[in-house]
Amino acid sequence: MNGQYTLKKIAEIRSDFPTKFGIPRQSGLVSDLQARIVFEPEYRNPDALRGLEEYSHIWLIWQFSEAVRDSWSPTVRPPKLGGNLRKGVFATRSPFRPNALGLSCVRLLQVIPDSQEGPVILVSGADLMDRTPIYDIKPYVPYADCYPEAEESFTGHTGSIRLQVEDPKDCLLLLPADKREALSGVLSQDPRPGYQRDPERIYGFPFAGYEVKFRVAEEIVTICSIERKEQ
Repeated sequence: MNGQYTLKKIAEIRSDFPTKFGIPRQSGLVSDLQARIVFEPEYRNPDALRGLEEYSHIWLIWQFSEAVRDSWSPTVRPPKLGGNLRKGVFATRSPFRPNALGLSCVRLLQVIPDSQEGPVILVSGADLMDRTPIYDIKPYVPYADCYPEAEESFTGHTGSIRLQVEDPKDCLLLLPADKREALSGVLSQDPRPGYQRDPERIYGFPFAGYEVKFRVAEEIVTICSIERKEQ
């Protein structure tokens, strides 16, 4: 077909991350993270989700809404490589792409066809910022989508990163019980930028209505404080 086609936002995700900092670098790394997919009014038809509950995982095609720009660069500097080594943009999952599109595989927990917000999908393991626009949803098909023998480059060690999390002040008890394991999982992934390794520096990010502060030294994440944010 000739001409341009405009992608239509069909839904948005509701997650515990109002900002980019702290979001896992890939989907599925923190299985305790839960989120909701809420559809736009035009697509609030439960028939569109018929049969989706028969799958355990789904693909989300979404937009890096905070990274949309008019220009693009053929190379980027992945944070996991220290922010100094350049790779081709199509050899990375950088948000700074010609079309700023993301792809995530998440676990499907429940399909609610008739909530007050219309049809809603509950998922876990998402790596999306709150209110991220979603353009499509497809079922994950293991026989076609899974390649255990696949090779990878510098990303090979990312999924195995697990730092020890310590909470000497019992700050996690300030969180709702269903958010504690999720936050611990996020912190264990070392959410710091790849080029920042100051053991004395205190980092912070908002999570589920709270402000979380922590520092990292010798592969140990220490939670400094968790405070509820004023609404």
